[in-house]
Amino acid sequence: MHAPLPPKLQLSREHLDLTLLICLHIGIGCISSVFITQLYPGYHFYYDPNRLPNAIIVAAAFGLVSFLFTFAEFSFGYYVGFYFYTMVAGYLWLNFFSDFSYDRLTAGLSAAASAIAFLLPSLFITLPARRTFTVSPLAFDRLLMALFLLSVAAVAIGASYNFQLVSPLLVSGLRSDALPVIPRYLINITSSALLPYLFACFAARRTYWGCGAVLLLLLFYYPIAMSKLVLFTPAWLLFVTLLSRIFKPKATVILSLLGPVCAGVILQVLYKIHDIPDDVSMPYFDLVNFRMIGIPSSAMDLYNEFFSKHDLTYFCQIRVLKSIVSCAYQDQLSVVMMHTYPFGGNFNASLFATEGIASVGLLFAPISVFACGLVIAVGNRFSAGLSPSFILVSGAILPQVMLNVPFSISLITHGAALLFLLWYLTPRSMFKRLDGTSLHVG
Repeated sequence: MHAPLPPKLQLSREHLDLTLLICLHIGIGCISSVFITQLYPGYHFYYDPNRLPNAIIVAAAFGLVSFLFTFAEFSFGYYVGFYFYTMVAGYLWLNFFSDFSYDRLTAGLSAAASAIAFLLPSLFITLPARRTFTVSPLAFDRLLMALFLLSVAAVAIGASYNFQLVSPLLVSGLRSDALPVIPRYLINITSSALLPYLFACFAARRTYWGCGAVLLLLLFYYPIAMSKLVLFTPAWLLFVTLLSRIFKPKATVILSLLGPVCAGVILQVLYKIHDIPDDVSMPYFDLVNFRMIGIPSSAMDLYNEFFSKHDLTYFCQIRVLKSIVSCAYQDQLSVVMMHTYPFGGNFNASLFATEGIASVGLLFAPISVFACGLVIAVGNRFSAGLSPSFILVSGAILPQVMLNVPFSISLITHGAALLFLLWYLTPRSMFKRLDGTSLHVG
């Protein structure tokens, strides 16, 4: 038998494994972006092989930022930060193949600076918040039941306004915005935050009938919300749960993106060599590689183009501020973009595009994004002491949400702030004997 490695060598091996995994992720992401520029010219991309060397150099330079993920401890900010890092890396690549006419050099530098500004507080502010209030086991059980009943009520109320069984291929044109404000908020909050939290609690307690009840309830959300994200939420929760049981937390975060994106790239390669038909490869690539990663990256390109020629919002897109200050835009930014760039639906974007580019412009975007990172750090502090697998599963939907909607909407409308509070209240004693995992990779 081999003697165990000394702690210092073990730590170095873990860092090496993570570094290799991240490098593989960057490489696969670049290949995926090449396919995106070739397959989606309607989004103002054009593929030019002569631009590849410069794109590769920038991708390699920005890859140095990934070392932050090698040495940072796992936290919710690590989770969200890696998704945003991937989005910005995708934008920096697509930036070389955009036919929009704005200062792309300045925009690229601003995007890279914004990514670093977001990651510093998100990755490294993890000091546990002082818990001055604790919940008894009985009160916590009652809280879980109340959250489940609230979710059932949200489905019942939402279904009374809208319930349609429609193919996911057609849902973009039929997405329902007719729900009143309160039912719409309930649907978004329960599907993005509360039900994933309940699923994680039941999974942590090995209450598998509870997990099944949550997944079954989530199936009723798609005909109401008409959202692809809601449709795949049950599968995504199971996917993240499986990864978290096999791999260590940081590797789980990386693989949660690397695995699906790599599958899309493989399907496209097989299609190129005529091994599989287009109607097999394209639906998956469109849904995962383009919709999940490519669209958030291209949104930064689109918002840079628009706000290089139009007035900034100075945060007036936030509904509360719009009611008390003058605003150059009466419609939501997603609607403004839909009318300006007819891509077939509302075009929402992440905090990098909305709270950053749209609100304060390229020069001050890193400062605004840094402030958002400080808010994520609050989530780190409130979740400190919880099982990493619990954070991964209960927060599984929010990184996807944050890639696609403004930060203020993620916090309020999709329940991120409420999830932070639930993390703070969750009894830490529930995790004393958890996390007996195997096959650890980084």
